Amino acid sequence: MIPLGGLGEFGMNCLALRWQDDIIVIDAGLMFPEEELLGVDIVVPDISYLTENRDKVRAIVLTHGHEDHIGGLPWILSELKVPVFATEFTLAYVEGKLEEHHLLDETTLIEITPKEKFTLGPFTIEPIRVTHSLVDCVALAIETPVGIVIHTGDFKIDLSPLDDQAFDLHTFAEYGKRGVLALLQDSTNVERTGYTPSERAVIPRLDEVFSQTKKKLFFSCFSSSIFRIRIALELARKHGRKVAIVGRSMMESTEIAQDLGYIDIPSGLVINSGQVRDFSPEQLMILISGTQGEPMSALSRAAVDNNKYAHIDSGDTVILSSRIIPGNEKSIFRVIDHLCRRDANVVCDDGSNGLIHVSGHGSQEEQRLLINLVRPKFFIPIHGDYRHLQKHSQVAIETGAVEHAIILEDGDVLELDSNDARKRDKITAGRILIDSGSSIDVVEDLVIRDRRILSEDGIVLAVLAINKRTGKVEQSPEVVMRGFGGSDITEQARELVLKTLDGLTTEEKTDYGMVKEKVRVELKRMIQKTTGRRPMIMPVILEI
Repeated sequence: MIPLGGLGEFGMNCLALRWQDDIIVIDAGLMFPEEELLGVDIVVPDISYLTENRDKVRAIVLTHGHEDHIGGLPWILSELKVPVFATEFTLAYVEGKLEEHHLLDETTLIEITPKEKFTLGPFTIEPIRVTHSLVDCVALAIETPVGIVIHTGDFKIDLSPLDDQAFDLHTFAEYGKRGVLALLQDSTNVERTGYTPSERAVIPRLDEVFSQTKKKLFFSCFSSSIFRIRIALELARKHGRKVAIVGRSMMESTEIAQDLGYIDIPSGLVINSGQVRDFSPEQLMILISGTQGEPMSALSRAAVDNNKYAHIDSGDTVILSSRIIPGNEKSIFRVIDHLCRRDANVVCDDGSNGLIHVSGHGSQEEQRLLINLVRPKFFIPIHGDYRHLQKHSQVAIETGAVEHAIILEDGDVLELDSNDARKRDKITAGRILIDSGSSIDVVEDLVIRDRRILSEDGIVLAVLAINKRTGKVEQSPEVVMRGFGGSDITEQARELVLKTLDGLTTEEKTDYGMVKEKVRVELKRMIQKTTGRRPMIMPVILEI
C-alpha cells in the first residue's frame, strides 16, 4: 500500500495497491496551489513510482468526481495508458476533462455499479454506495490475496439523501462479519464532534431566505453540489421564480445531472440567460458559479458589473451556499465587499440563523459508527493534514474495535499480510507543479524561485553592445531596473558595468558566458549593498 498523495495534505488523493506484479491506483486527484506557488495552476502527485512500474499498473479506480480525486487524471493518463473505472456520474465528469485535454479517444472508460464486483488481476473489487456532497459516490471493498481492504473515499452517513440512494451500512457490516484486514477512512472532519447534518438540513433556512427576498435572488454553490442545485431549483419553482443558469461550470454540471436523472427540471422553469431582462426582479433566480471568489468566475464579474447576463442591483439577495476553502478567504471577502458596495443583501454560512451549507464529510460519530461496523485489524486514516491523521488514529483506537492504527504519509510503503503490517521503506513521492494552458506544462522549482524573486525584488536588465570581431564595447551599456526603487542608482550601475568590461582581457570579452557572469556578479554585489534588494539580474549581449 503506497500513498502517492492526500496523506499529509488536503487534495491530490492518490493511492497505489500492489500485489507482486499487479498495481491498481485508487483516485487521481489534484490540489490547488498555495499563494507562494506563483503562477502555478494546479498541483498533482509525483507518479514516478507508477511510471517506473508502468507495465504493472492495471487500472485507475475512482471513488467519486471531485477535483481532488479526478483532477490529476489528464496528467497521469498522459504518462500511463491504463483504463479508468468509475460510476456513471463520475465518468461524465471525467469525459469532459479528458476531452478538454485531447485524451478521451485514447482512454478506455469502464462504468462500475455499487454491489457489482469486478476483477483486476489479483484484486476483486466491490463498489459500495456512500453519501457525500456529490452524487454517485462509492467506497471500494478490495479482496486481495492476504485479506480485504476497504477504502471509504469521501463520505458522510446520510440515510435520507435527496436521490434516495442511502449510505449502504448493510454491506459494510457484512464485510465486518467476514473480517477486514485494513480500513482506510476519510479524516477530513475528524476535528468535528457529533454527526454531519443531512443535505436536507439546509432547506428550512434557504426557504426562509427565498420567501423574504423581494428582488432578484442569486444562488451560488459549488457546481458539483448537485443536491444543493436541486434544492435551489425546487425552491425557485415553489416561490414562483424563473431560473437563469450563469457560468460554464454550473451549466455543465446541471446538464450532466439532468441527463443522468439526478435533477428533474419542470418545463418552463429554466430560461435562457438572454431572457433575464424579460422578467421582473421578483420573478428571477440566477444560479451562478463562483462561490469561492475565483477572479474570472461569473459571480466575481457580476460583483463588479462586468457580466453580460447577471446584473446585481440594490436590494438583490446573494446566497453563498458553500464553505470557505482555506486559502480562498481574501478572494471571497473581496467579492462580498463588491456585492455590499452594490447594496446587495449577502447571505453567508454563519450558522447563526440556520444552515445554508452542510459538509459532505462525516464527523466523529459517523467515523466511529463505520469503524465499529467494519472492525478492521489495521486502521489507516487518509485525506488530511498530519494532525487530522493523528487525531483520527486516536478516535479509532478509542472505539476498541481496532487492533492497530497506522499513520502513513505520502511515499511510505506499507507491507501487509494476513497477520502483520509494517512500513518497509519510502519511495519517491511529492508534488508536480503544473501550468495548465493549451497543454500541460510542468513548472520546475527553479521557475517558482524566479517568479518569487521577480515578485519581491524586481529585475535588472543590462544590455551590452559588443563588437564580435574585436571584443570592444561599441556604446555605453543600457541598464534598466524594474520592480524596485533603483532609478537613483542607474547611472552608478552603468559605470560599474563599463568598469567591469574594461577589466576583462580580450580573450574574456569573446567568451559571452564569462562576460555575463562577471557583469551579473558585480551588479548583484553593488545593488545589494546600496538598496538591500536581490533582484533578478539578466545581462543581455548584442553582437555588433
